[in-house]
Amino acid sequence: MESKMDITEKKEGESNNSSKGLNNNNINNELTDSDSKEAEERQARELKAGLHPLKHKFVFWYTRRTPGVRTQTAYEDNIKKIVDFSTAEGFWVCYCHLAGPSTLPCPTDLHLFKEGIRPLWEDSANCNGGKWIIRFKKVVSGRFWEDLVLALVGDQLDYGDNVCGAVLSIRFNEDILSVWNRNASDHQAVMALRDSIKRHLKLLHSYVMEYKPHDASLRDNSSYRNTWLRG
Repeated sequence: MESKMDITEKKEGESNNSSKGLNNNNINNELTDSDSKEAEERQARELKAGLHPLKHKFVFWYTRRTPGVRTQTAYEDNIKKIVDFSTAEGFWVCYCHLAGPSTLPCPTDLHLFKEGIRPLWEDSANCNGGKWIIRFKKVVSGRFWEDLVLALVGDQLDYGDNVCGAVLSIRFNEDILSVWNRNASDHQAVMALRDSIKRHLKLLHSYVMEYKPHDASLRDNSSYRNTWLRG
């Protein structure tokens, strides 16, 4: 039988854990409020300057994969930031100067992610999420990538706050588009994102979409093999 002291100690421990949980929630709320306030101030400055602010600030990244090297450290070392932008005008200045997918060497990854999110499975915004994957013939991938970029920058995808970014993977026989989201366990958000991608890219039924959680990618060290959901 538990003594009164044991019960008291447990209650005190539960209270401490509860307080920690509340503190963590408060910290998360404060961070969210801080980010929101910063975004509002940025948008106000850009409007005052006669620009057209985007809902989110974005970053283009570039990865040139080193043949034969597959360690996570090597991958992180190869990720290079190209440019960031937060207005429609800034986007077009950046995008018009980027090399087209057809001119990029194999294997290469081009990433577009919201500011503060690195294109890594382990990033805190990505670690509980996953990605929708679509494979394209190389002759058409550039057009679909541009449509996807415009939908992402314009905040046109459903459950947009759940979207982290998008990747174009240039490979030897095909190119692969993927859209990353925050929460792989939110089935409704995952499927809504699938439908939204299909709609904005005007995908024919012949295109198969595959979904893979990032924790599965970490386990088998592969971005595109062993997907578990098709649509």
